[in-house]
Amino acid sequence: MRRHVVLSLPSLLLLCSATSAVIETIGTGIVLGMAAALAGFFARYQHIYYFHECCHPNWITFNNTVLEEDLRTQLFGQHLASHIIGKAVKGFMNNGNPRKPLVLSLHGWTGTGKNFASALIAQNIYKEGMQSQFVHVFTSELHFPHAGQMDTYKTQLQQWIKGNVSNCPQSMFIFDEMDKMHPGLIDSIKPYLEYYEKLDDVSYRKAIFIFLSNAGGERIVETALDFWKAGRSREEIQLKDVEEALVLSVFNNKRSGLWHTSLIDKNLVDFFVPFLPLEYKHVLQCALATMRAQDMDPDKATAIAAQVAQDLPYFPKVERVFSVKGCKTIDSKWEYYT
Repeated sequence: MRRHVVLSLPSLLLLCSATSAVIETIGTGIVLGMAAALAGFFARYQHIYYFHECCHPNWITFNNTVLEEDLRTQLFGQHLASHIIGKAVKGFMNNGNPRKPLVLSLHGWTGTGKNFASALIAQNIYKEGMQSQFVHVFTSELHFPHAGQMDTYKTQLQQWIKGNVSNCPQSMFIFDEMDKMHPGLIDSIKPYLEYYEKLDDVSYRKAIFIFLSNAGGERIVETALDFWKAGRSREEIQLKDVEEALVLSVFNNKRSGLWHTSLIDKNLVDFFVPFLPLEYKHVLQCALATMRAQDMDPDKATAIAAQVAQDLPYFPKVERVFSVKGCKTIDSKWEYYT
């Protein structure tokens, strides 16, 4: 996790800070001379951008057409999640003055594409994608492992978020493994997700918060199974078919970091996004994409992808409709078949 750090003088020419902000890092004895020099430099070379990633439109820009296309063509088997995410991010990013941060909670079984969808969002907002210094990923078991240190974690989490949003208002925070987070911890960031214009002179309204969780996955699978048993296409599933049951399941799951959270109680989560269990054809698409990324011969890639997809476990056992692991293990298995 990144902390907000005041940068030193050697970094100045690599930043897109305004001259006045840069001066704050310099000793008072040379302020006037440096101010004049920097003002002249920036005035003369405004068209030069920038060797170091900055919180600036040259590094942070959004193309909703590309995001929607990426979601449609790369997030396999998730028509519902693709639609919700595309609309939600588009509406938020095109709003010059949002009333609150964008808060998305992505739910579904492992391997259904939650992390991948988060990466697509980052890639279509930040030039550096997931490698951007303005994208921050928190993993419950790594960053918050000990239940006895909850007070420390709450303080640290508040400081990390405040510091990074102070550095760049358009920061993104991804909380992975929410189903493994200690209940109550995530409530410490509730004030930052509210409709406040500012908190301690910091505005959080342009930030994005994404929660990833397996919690609620069973409810989503039940809905998909019900549609399949009724002979209906999965593409007929709409948000209204699963949202209420999903929210209740997550809110009442004592093993989830969102258990009885005020974020849900106060309606601060903008969208609960269901990720459906994947079918064989979707796993095959994942496998083919993996093979093609290796520049493999097309015929060989097709044959290996089919074998990889076929050998994965599916349920119900007899009909083998839905993948147990989704696309989770494909990257680690394909070399076994070559």
